Parts: sequence; C-alpha cells; structure tokens
Amino acid sequence: MSLIDLHEDRLFPSDSRVRSLARHLYDTVRDLPIISPHGHTDPSWFAENEPFPNPAALLITPDHYVFRMLYSQGIPLEALGVPKQPRAGGPEIERNPRKVWRLFAENYHLFHGTPSRMWHDWVYSEVFGLTETLSADTADLYFDTIDAKLKQDDFRPRALFDRYNIEIIATTEDPLDPLVHHSKLKDDGWGKKVITAFRPDNVLDPEYEGFADNIARLGEITGCDTTTYQGYLDALMDRRAYFKQHGATSSDHGHPTATTADLARFEAETLFAKVTAGDFSTDEAEIFRGHMLVEMARMSLEDGLVMQIHPGSFRNHNQGVFERFGRDKGADIPTRTDYVAALQPLLSRYGNEPNLSVILFTLDESVYSRELAPLAGHYPVLKLGPAWWFHDSPEGMRRFREQTTETAGFYNTVGFNDDTRAFLSIPARHDVARRMDCGFLARLVAEHRMLEEDAAQVAQDLAYNLAKAAYRL
Repeated sequence: MSLIDLHEDRLFPSDSRVRSLARHLYDTVRDLPIISPHGHTDPSWFAENEPFPNPAALLITPDHYVFRMLYSQGIPLEALGVPKQPRAGGPEIERNPRKVWRLFAENYHLFHGTPSRMWHDWVYSEVFGLTETLSADTADLYFDTIDAKLKQDDFRPRALFDRYNIEIIATTEDPLDPLVHHSKLKDDGWGKKVITAFRPDNVLDPEYEGFADNIARLGEITGCDTTTYQGYLDALMDRRAYFKQHGATSSDHGHPTATTADLARFEAETLFAKVTAGDFSTDEAEIFRGHMLVEMARMSLEDGLVMQIHPGSFRNHNQGVFERFGRDKGADIPTRTDYVAALQPLLSRYGNEPNLSVILFTLDESVYSRELAPLAGHYPVLKLGPAWWFHDSPEGMRRFREQTTETAGFYNTVGFNDDTRAFLSIPARHDVARRMDCGFLARLVAEHRMLEEDAAQVAQDLAYNLAKAAYRL
C-alpha cells in the first residue's frame, strides 16, 4: 500500500543551494492569507453553510478538471453523477455517490503528473488526514473517512474558509442573477469575505444561447427599455451598480477572442438592432462583442470595476456533451489569440487612462513574450493575469514567469488567482503558486540577478499584495 508523498521540498529546484533559498523564501509567505479574487465557487455554500453532502459532490461533480480526464478515457459523465440538462436523453445519471467515488478511485492513476493529482493529494492529506494513496483498494476507506468528517461542524464551508486563512473569495455571476446568496452573506456579516464579480457574457455575446431572451429579461429586471441601444446600456449600468452593492470590484469577460471595436453611435445602434433581432452574421457577432468590450471599459472608468478579459477558448467544443449537460463540462479548448491588433481600438481610446485597470489572461502561451508582456510593459491600464486554466500548473507557472518577467517585470502582473469551482483546491493551488514563485525567485538570487531581501519582498507581493491591489480589495 503506497503512501501520499507531500514532500516538504516539493516543486522546489533540484540544485541544493537554490532549493535552500526557495525554502527560505517560501517560509516567509506560506502562511499569508489567501486572496481569491476570481473563481467559480458556489456562493450558496457560504451563504447557507450547510454540510457538503458527500465526497463525490464535493470533489468530483463540480470539478471539470476531474471529470474531463475521466471522460477522455471513455467514462460517461452520467456515471460520474454530472447533472444533465432538463429533458436530455441518454443513460440515467448515477445517483449513488459511493459508486461515483469508487469509479474515480479505480481510475485515479490517470491523474499521475497532473496538477489535479497534486491538488487532490494535498486535500486528502492536509484536510482529511488520510495517508494511504487513493486507489480501488482504499476507495471505501476514503469515502467513509471524508463522509464522516463532512458531517462535523468544523468541516462546514465557513469553518473551512476560516481554517485555511482565506481572506476573500470572489464568485462569478451573470447580470440576470438576483444575487440572493450574496444578499444573505451581506446580512450575515460575510459580505466582505465572499463577494461577486460581474460576468455579462450572456447579454453581450449574440451567439450565446438565449441571447435575445436574456436581453428582454435584463429589461424586465432593471425597468429599462432594452429594445433600444440606449436602454440596453442603461440596463447594464444598472446591473453593474447592483453588483457593486453586493461587493463586486471587477467585471469578467470570457469572449472567444480579444477583438475590440470602437463603433460610431449610429453603427452601434444599427448593429444592436440586428443582433437582438437574430439577423446577424458571425463577423457581426464578433464586432458587436468587440464594441461592447470598449463600452465595458467606458463603464469601468465611471464605476471603478476592474475589467478582466479571458479570451481564447473555443467553448463547448463537444456539441453532444453541450446538448446533454450544458456549459462548463470540460470541453472548452484553447485557441490561438491575437492581442496586439485586437486590443488596439480599446487601447487607442482608453489605454492611457490612470483610473482604468484591465487584466489580460490567455490560453495561448505563444503570446507571452511576443504580445502580452510588451503590451503590459507599456500601457498603464494593462496588467497580466496569472497562468490560467490549462496552464495553472507548475510548468505553466514557470513558463509564464520566464517569458513575461524580462519585459513586464513582476509589478505588471497581479499575483495569483485560482479560477476554480472546487472549493478545497483553493489552498492547494495557492500553495503550488507560492512554491513555484519562490523557486523562480531563488534562481534569480542564486544567479546574482536579485538580492535576497528584494526577492523576499517580491514573494510577498506575488502571494498577497498584488492581487489585493489589482482587484481593489
């Protein structure tokens, strides 16, 4: 029976001198509070503070990193208990969480070498005190141990939040969300610990399913006439203000590309009429999304929300999975993304504004040194988000630092955010990021490119200060 190996020097450089420096730097930041300014955890967990129902519901069904790997090996999502769309056909969903867990355990070897394996082993050891490796033989031991602990009060969401020194989490909601959970959090005194972020893709993207109905609903919620372009803009401002009342400090935009467009008023009105009528081409949808990014930048100048742009994902690539299970089921695939030409309309209008902050992310690593670092190293409004999604990994973090630091430095980046739906992976992911950054800094110190005291300050900034400042928390 093998044991979980969480070596105290994991992820540190193999050279003994550099490893010693990394260990020392890490010791100065390992216990700093966690700032989690962008993610997709469920706000109802913290608002209701009910026990997590079972190990599978906590660690498998909400985590697309987990079930996409299992699906790639031919395991149906139904067998993993992933909820279906209403009226979707196909096999029945597995309702027995123990069976779901056993299936996961039998296939845990698939995660060797992946970030998910590191995160899960950390959770099993650090949170639940398990020592033996998860496998088919230990599946029931794991299930029973985790299930029993989840029934204890000190394993409820708020208790775990405090135990792992999480200072603040931002969840992500769309403009049609009534934010009832955030209202309860606010009433309970948790409104500054769990905040929302404004994610308007479903009312900015003409190719989003139900777009026209979403625009109509936006009008109903706000009392604005969203059949007109001005009424539509007014409604968006109204919802942004509502989100700010519930703690939002940022907006988030997950468009397919980074295209921006600065249209004249009559052009915008004409295009709005076309997209809301459903009479538009693919190119027109792209131009409308791009124009609305410029409009979002304008609104951010007015209300102070930090603007995040997450382009470059071909969302819901697997049409069959999308039809049966809906969005965010592990079938989003990175694409090549242009930033230099794509962002010029927005930057020509707002790139030098001292009160605007735009955080750029990418799934296209080829643009780190060629496009993103030079852009962020020049424009005052731009900062670089951390290695994201598929690149939220030790090697991805290393590549990000190696390819951006020479041009953009550390202070045109925003530290780390975990971007997760899996609550307990948050402390695990932040630990990985802190270890990798300390290893990178230790190498600079060992090569006499940075003083150790300066590296210690940068380590603290990357772990805590930069995220707090960038997201205006």
